[in-house]
Amino acid sequence: MMSIDSRRVALPDDLASPRVKLVYFTILLMDGATVSDLQYRLKLPKLTLLPILSSLAANDHIQRTEGEYVCQ
Repeated sequence: MMSIDSRRVALPDDLASPRVKLVYFTILLMDGATVSDLQYRLKLPKLTLLPILSSLAANDHIQRTEGEYVCQ
């Protein structure tokens, strides 16, 4: 079980939609995630996740390394 501490997490201001924020926040909390990890945890289809991940990467919020996505 993941513990919750009192840290405040600041999301980038240019993340517009709730889904984009959710994907970014999940990657941040998991300290990196694969598409399969995100599909399982968020119950979102790959066709929904891939454009979000592409957009986050294009805007330098995340980066793909060794098959997983990590926050920059």
